Amino acid sequence: MIVERVEHPQWTSNAYLLADGEGGSGLLVDSNGEQGLLDQVDARGIAITHVLVTHHHPDHIVGVETLADRFGVPLLGHPLTKEVGVPLGETIEDGATIRSGDLAIEAIEIPGHCRDQLAFFVNGTDVLTADCLFKGTVGGTAGGGPTGYQDHRRSIMERLMALPPEVRVHPGHTLSTTIGAEWESNPFIRIWRGVDPQGEALCRVGGEEATLVLWASDYDGTNKAWVRYEDGRDAIVGGSQVERG
Repeated sequence: MIVERVEHPQWTSNAYLLADGEGGSGLLVDSNGEQGLLDQVDARGIAITHVLVTHHHPDHIVGVETLADRFGVPLLGHPLTKEVGVPLGETIEDGATIRSGDLAIEAIEIPGHCRDQLAFFVNGTDVLTADCLFKGTVGGTAGGGPTGYQDHRRSIMERLMALPPEVRVHPGHTLSTTIGAEWESNPFIRIWRGVDPQGEALCRVGGEEATLVLWASDYDGTNKAWVRYEDGRDAIVGGSQVERG
C-alpha cells in the first residue's frame, strides 16, 4: 500500500494519497492546496476513485471540490460536513466501508474537535485521524459543542485506542505515529488511563477561573492545555488561551 503525505508550510495541515500500488487505484483524503500529491498520482499512474473529507475546517478543504471534479470522482464525507456547506456528492455513515481497488477504508465517527469529524481505517493497518489524535497530543474541543470534551475523550479512548497497537496513525497535522506509541506516551491518554495524575494549578482561560489539569506540548511547537472550569466543565484549548500563575 502507498501512503503519501503533503504538509502545508504555514498551517501544517496534511493531505494524503492512498493507493493499492503503482499503477493501481487510490483515493485522496483532504486538500491543503499543495501540489505534491497530484504529482505523485501522475508519476505513479494511480487511478483516483474518490476524494474523502475528514471534516469541514478550512485548512483541510482548500479546493477539495475542484480536486474531485479534476478526476471526475465522488467527494465524500460526514453528513454534517455537507450541512455546513462543503459540497459533498455523497455522504458516509459511521462504519461504512469504501473500496478502491484492493483498499478497504472504514469510516469511524470521531466527534469532539468538531461534530462532523471522521477517521478512515485502511486495510486494518493504517488510520487517518484528522484533528482528533496527533503524535504526542490531541485536538482542541472548542468546535465540538457542549459535549465536545466528553465526545473527544470517547472518540480517542473508545474508538481509536481500541485499534491494534501496531496500526500506523496519520494525523491531520504533522508527523505520523502508532496507536501503541500514543497509548504509552501521549500525556492526555496517560491521564485518561489513570497512569499519571491530574494537575491542580490554577489558571484563567478567557477570563474564567479554571484548574490546569495538563500543560503539554502541541504538534506545532506551541502548547496544548486541558482545563477544568469552576462549574465542572472540561475543555482542551490552545496554550495561548491560558493565563498561568
